[in-house]
Amino acid sequence: MRFALMLLFATTVALIPAGVEARPRDDAMVGAFRCAVVADARQWLDCYYGAAQPVRALLGLPPAMTGQTRLAMSPPSGGAIGDEAIRDQVMTEAARCISANGDRQWLDCYYGAARPMRVQLGLSVPTQAAPPPVPVVAARQPAGPPPMPRGRGIFAGFFTDTAPVVKNMTVKSYEFGGDGGFIITLSDGQVWKQADEDPIYHRARWREPAATLHVSIAPGAMNSFNMRVAGEEQLYKVHRIH
Repeated sequence: MRFALMLLFATTVALIPAGVEARPRDDAMVGAFRCAVVADARQWLDCYYGAAQPVRALLGLPPAMTGQTRLAMSPPSGGAIGDEAIRDQVMTEAARCISANGDRQWLDCYYGAARPMRVQLGLSVPTQAAPPPVPVVAARQPAGPPPMPRGRGIFAGFFTDTAPVVKNMTVKSYEFGGDGGFIITLSDGQVWKQADEDPIYHRARWREPAATLHVSIAPGAMNSFNMRVAGEEQLYKVHRIH
């Protein structure tokens, strides 16, 4: 089946209209096919997302998560693969995206192709949303915890929004659950929990007093939120619980 997918990909590349730049897309697809050796389904999905980095770089978007790009560059092999049919479905749809006219449209299509695997893993998937309203100038609101942002389109959750909902705020307290995930309380009373779908290798290892930590939180992929601790490179997937 993978030979047939590679043939479909090669044939589709040959049909790209003249003048359409496809090299970063080709690099991304080659990386995605290289992920086939990864046995674990969730790691395979992270590898698939990391493979899109050439196109993200071309578009000037924030880079894919470090763990994802690391997997795409050197996917671990070994172990039985039990979801080959779903992976083939994802790759078939992704190969068809190569004919998209724009690179951003291609990236939307590529991420959208992963939907069957996200469903298989029980992860959130994008849903059709109404067209965004015409922007208006909002009246000044009283100070308080920032509202939770809403998605602005069918693929809005795939891309990181640069506007943070929390910026360099002091931590009041933190604790770790049995799975190693954290619950963190900020100085203004907001409480955030590490997302269950965050990979196990993203578990925090803080030992310092809470008041020495400063965090920023911004919208991330698939309507999630990314949290970064000042002085750390690691991004944590989180959701607000209070």
